[in-house]
Amino acid sequence: MSEKQTDFQSTQTGITKRRISLKWKWAIGTGVGVLLIFTFFSFFVFNSISQVMISQERTQVNTTIDSVDSRLQRVSEIDGITVGKYLRPDSSIGNTDQNERPYNNTLLTNLARRDVVVSVYNLKGEQVFATRRDSKKFQFPEKRNIAHEKSRQFNGLVGRSPIRNNKNELIGYIQVVDTLTSVKRTQQKIIWIVILLTIVAFALISIFGYLLATYLLRPINVMNNTMKQVTDDPQTELRIPDLERNDELSDLAIVFNDMLDRMQRYIDQQHQFVEDVSHELRTPVAVIQGHMEMLNRWGKDDPKILDESLQASLDETKRMKSLVQEMLDLTRADQLEIHFSKEETPVMRVVNQVFNDFKMIHPEFTFTLDSDVHSNPIVQIYRNHLEQVLIILLDNAVKYSTKRKEIHISAAEDMHNVQIAIQDFGEGISEEDVKKVFNRFYRVDKARSRDKGGNGLGLSIAQRLVEGYHGQISLESSVGYGSIFRITLPIDQHETDKHSEDEETNVIE
Repeated sequence: MSEKQTDFQSTQTGITKRRISLKWKWAIGTGVGVLLIFTFFSFFVFNSISQVMISQERTQVNTTIDSVDSRLQRVSEIDGITVGKYLRPDSSIGNTDQNERPYNNTLLTNLARRDVVVSVYNLKGEQVFATRRDSKKFQFPEKRNIAHEKSRQFNGLVGRSPIRNNKNELIGYIQVVDTLTSVKRTQQKIIWIVILLTIVAFALISIFGYLLATYLLRPINVMNNTMKQVTDDPQTELRIPDLERNDELSDLAIVFNDMLDRMQRYIDQQHQFVEDVSHELRTPVAVIQGHMEMLNRWGKDDPKILDESLQASLDETKRMKSLVQEMLDLTRADQLEIHFSKEETPVMRVVNQVFNDFKMIHPEFTFTLDSDVHSNPIVQIYRNHLEQVLIILLDNAVKYSTKRKEIHISAAEDMHNVQIAIQDFGEGISEEDVKKVFNRFYRVDKARSRDKGGNGLGLSIAQRLVEGYHGQISLESSVGYGSIFRITLPIDQHETDKHSEDEETNVIE
């Protein structure tokens, strides 16, 4: 296979052979960020230093003009010989103190600098004195000015000033040109230092960023390895270990483990559902198949056999329908946290409704409701689910009350919970069976339960519904004396108080 074909297939399958690690991205990104900040800061410092140096050079140019002007104030006319006498270092003209040198240090220093050219012009604009050759064109100034001039051939300071004698007569002009050679040399040194520091800073910050990223992203490698193993084996019980770090990655690990646990529960529920369906539907399917085969062979010619087979098939079909519906209800009960986690229901309103419905449906029974609930508690449960639980328990009580057709319903509350109890006086359940009645498809007496139409899923559905809303369901029973089912649900105190206030407001209105 050619290299192009391999690259093409890798692109099609979404596989990237060459990639940049997140650690390197973090390191390079950190380095680039610090580089930009350092560059901006260096640019600011460089400009500030440059401005200071240029300002100092401007001051020196102004000082030079002052020095030259003060020495030429006694001259009545500007010419080369006169200016030379006053500006030569060995000149003693104009000195009243023999102990004082004719040149002060400032003027001597400025005239001796290679990057400074001091020129004196007469009134005609002719150069009569210059410390060295100057290529800068002279311009007649009306007053003293110092400017920073830039062109292709020149970039520096130019100071120009008229010269007046003691009688305030214009006798000539001064031009001081500072090429800023020393400033430019210093700027170049600063630039090279900044470049070197930038490279060193970028390298050090990148290394530090890589090491920091390696440390901080270590939990991600653990999570990545766990995800790969879970992908390879969805049934594994492997989870991300405790990272022992109180940060966002620890929170992510907890959420990921919860997600894996939830997925595992759904997978187990799916497998359980398939197994239950396969197991429970095997018998009715076999019964229907047996009757159909019997009719196909010889029974269709016998009206009695035909009627019995059709009736048995219809009964098994109805039982299959009931079984499938109950199993779907059980599956939905396992998914309460997804669809009904925020539902609120007034408990006693539902209890009274179901109580009245059963009194009407079963007039041969005596139903008694004993309520010790004085408020109107609100619980976090979907109304239809609470109604379904009560119907399952009351229907179960009706089925197994053979002699004494009497059922008691009681309700009570405390500060945190509301409790509903359903008591019958039927056959009762042994202590051994009490521990198993909430298991799927479990029947105390399978033959009698099937005659009564039960599939052994009702109590399992009730348990899943109650526990799905963080409640509890329990059973107390004694053979021959009946059973008591108790449901405990936590009260939402905030919603209960709010509901009570709304009712009081409606009554007042």
